[in-house]
Amino acid sequence: MSDIGFPALALADWTSTRDALHAYARILGKVRQSLTPPQAHGWHASILIGPAGLTTGELIIDEETEDTLEIVLDLVNHRMTATTSRGQRWAMPLSGQPARLLADSLLLTLMQWDVYPEVDRGLISDESTGRYNQAAAQRYFQTISTIHTLWQQFKQEISGRTGPVRIWPHHFDLSMLWFSGNLVPGIDPADEDQAEEQIAFGFSTGDEGIPDAYFYITAYPWPEEMSEASLPSPARWHTESWKGALLMYADVAAAPDPAALLNAFLRAAHSAGETLMLE
Repeated sequence: MSDIGFPALALADWTSTRDALHAYARILGKVRQSLTPPQAHGWHASILIGPAGLTTGELIIDEETEDTLEIVLDLVNHRMTATTSRGQRWAMPLSGQPARLLADSLLLTLMQWDVYPEVDRGLISDESTGRYNQAAAQRYFQTISTIHTLWQQFKQEISGRTGPVRIWPHHFDLSMLWFSGNLVPGIDPADEDQAEEQIAFGFSTGDEGIPDAYFYITAYPWPEEMSEASLPSPARWHTESWKGALLMYADVAAAPDPAALLNAFLRAAHSAGETLMLE
């Protein structure tokens, strides 16, 4: 795969746009969480990657008629949209406006459609006005679409149960889980979030600890010997504030074969964790 799927994504070049998208994604997450039955690992609060951007997927809004709603953060046409199977449509262009304005317009529209998600407005009350750069938003969408495709392929080659590849609105990470099938000693088996051994594969656009985009792989519970396993250069084991494998996005984008480097990273860390968890 050529590097077309891994455009430049230095956070300093698109911080305002990233922050705006993060705030807008929270709106989708809160509506989806309200209209979706609770799921293990909080999957009902995550959002999906669709053909045009981030989406809630189809949400049931009437059990009797099975009418559905979908809300999309459209990063191709740069708008937030809501559509129902009844033919109702709403849209608002993305311009860097405060998330509160988007949320207010969307929720008012849903009320007019007799759809009443329980959303804590305080969680999406952002009043800041940012800069929304369409080209930067498109680069982000191109990046996560490529990663999503590669991770879906990776899911097919590993054994055991895996979780969905989703965006988490709270941290704005793309991630998925792999489960060893073993229970964690001392944890109530009924605890759906903590009872199973698991490895998390993630992609972050950058944060206070690592201020640029990066891939990470962590394990729960953490096997101390895991960090002794070899990783493909320039990946390394990270131990400062969290333990796991770390590979900078810029190194992937600059590699002769970005997909091959990312896949080698996933396989090496997964193999190390699987070996220790299943021994």
